[in-house]
Amino acid sequence: MIQGINGLDVHVLEAGYEAAGRPLALLLHGFPDLAYGWRHLMPILADAGYHVVAPDQRGFGRTTGWVNAYDTSLAPFSLLNMTRDALALVAALGHRRTAMLVGHDFGSPVAAYCALIRPDVFPSVVLMSAPFPGPPAFAFDTARGEGRAAPATNASRDLAVALAALDPPRVHYQQNLSAREANESMWHPPQGLHAFLRAFFHVKSADWSGNQPHPLKEPSAAEFAAMPTYYVMERGRTMPETVAPFAPSAAEIQACRWLTEAELGVYAREYGRTGFQGALQAYRVFGDPGLNAELRLFSGRTIDVPSLFVGGSGDWGPYAAPGALDAMRSQATTRLFGVEMIEGAGHWIQQEQPARLAEVLLSFMDKAGAAAA
Repeated sequence: MIQGINGLDVHVLEAGYEAAGRPLALLLHGFPDLAYGWRHLMPILADAGYHVVAPDQRGFGRTTGWVNAYDTSLAPFSLLNMTRDALALVAALGHRRTAMLVGHDFGSPVAAYCALIRPDVFPSVVLMSAPFPGPPAFAFDTARGEGRAAPATNASRDLAVALAALDPPRVHYQQNLSAREANESMWHPPQGLHAFLRAFFHVKSADWSGNQPHPLKEPSAAEFAAMPTYYVMERGRTMPETVAPFAPSAAEIQACRWLTEAELGVYAREYGRTGFQGALQAYRVFGDPGLNAELRLFSGRTIDVPSLFVGGSGDWGPYAAPGALDAMRSQATTRLFGVEMIEGAGHWIQQEQPARLAEVLLSFMDKAGAAAA
């Protein structure tokens, strides 16, 4: 536990801390993960010479100092404040900068803003599963246009209406998980918390044969409806109800070496203790107009440090926001070293294929170091 981190007491896992002076590798997890999700990768990076640190992010696990309630201000969970969390943690650890910064899922936009805002402290970045399309932008060159600039359409609202009009009616998972009822439905599901988490981790992994991800042509209801129901859910069904039909068999559970029953028990105990509300605040932040307006302070800014995107070949995450990966390539970054899709991995890349991920990360660091020399 590290006290006084931007108002938090932060729980971290560490590897390679025995010798002073090692370069820092900071690993930021997503939803519904924990620092524990990096357990397979951390020893490999430590063996390669890094001081590896994985925190339970604000709202998750054993990190405290955040308000665990639906009816609380979302500002502490904003992307900019979670960027401050990372910056404060680096300083508290006695480092001036990271050598490696990796963000997965919701940790990806946090890592992206770290690199965009403080490239002096975060001189390279690896984003996993969730591409970064850039900060929200102000309308450009409207001053001499005829009349007033047309107001921006509410794309999220329009998509929600279109999904609701499908047969059967559908709802985007981010909208579902932003609802007041989401925490209780996941915390106390009918099948039990352990069984729910097992099904959730399974259905988003390469172990589930139903995952056949591909880029979506456009952000339309018809395109989104082709995604699995854990992404575009049937309206009125909870996430535990959605994933229950796809729960793995006893034989599949026994064969799952990347997430054993004992390891899954760590997740079940932690979320059984805390619930999911702190973790779910991330989805509400994405839909908050004020917090999105705050990000326009960085309108037009790009990630100018060496960057890399890593996805799993069996993960829908890289395509969940149509056009985001292309935008990351063409406009959000200026030194993108590549896009790596790791075979045999779904959403949980660092758990499913840690050895291959480590190879990709270490190769990227070699290339980034050579480019800086």
